[in-house]
Amino acid sequence: MKDHATKADRFEASVVNSALAAAHTKVGGVFTVECYDANGQLKWKDDFHNLVVNQGLADMNNKYFTGTTYTATWYIGLINNSPSPTLAAGDTAASHAGWTEFTGYSQANRPTLSFGSSTSADPSVISTSSAAAFSITSTATIYGAFVISNNTKSGTSGVLFSEGAFASTRSVVNGDTLNVSYSLSNDAA
Repeated sequence: MKDHATKADRFEASVVNSALAAAHTKVGGVFTVECYDANGQLKWKDDFHNLVVNQGLADMNNKYFTGTTYTATWYIGLINNSPSPTLAAGDTAASHAGWTEFTGYSQANRPTLSFGSSTSADPSVISTSSAAAFSITSTATIYGAFVISNNTKSGTSGVLFSEGAFASTRSVVNGDTLNVSYSLSNDAA
């Protein structure tokens, strides 16, 4: 008589990572503004974070995940300090009741933003490859800047992507040049 033994091992494992369950993406940008006087001397430099508005977030989702027509060209505009501005997540290109655009510069249209390649790190960052220049033609106080898909000064069509404000307003005079750069990051926060 022979004895038969059967051996069976069973192993089960599971890993629960609560951090993954709560993972999300955070989108944000930083404007960098340099002001040069008529002689090319740096008068001031400032960096400030932006608010990516609801219209901009929806546009990102639609372009990336549903294949809606893609807009590759983006423009930058300046926000006037008068009347007293406010920024809101619900602002759109067509309706931003809390602020007005500053158009006292010689360029016929809003300057184009030219982006380089994004990084593959976390966060992934994409930055303008060169600053957008505004040749100032009037004395004013600037509140901030915005990114939009329409190049027409004071134009209200297209997509408002983001808007941001200086920590405190900045003054410009005729002959100044504002150079504005923008960096956007997507962070798996």
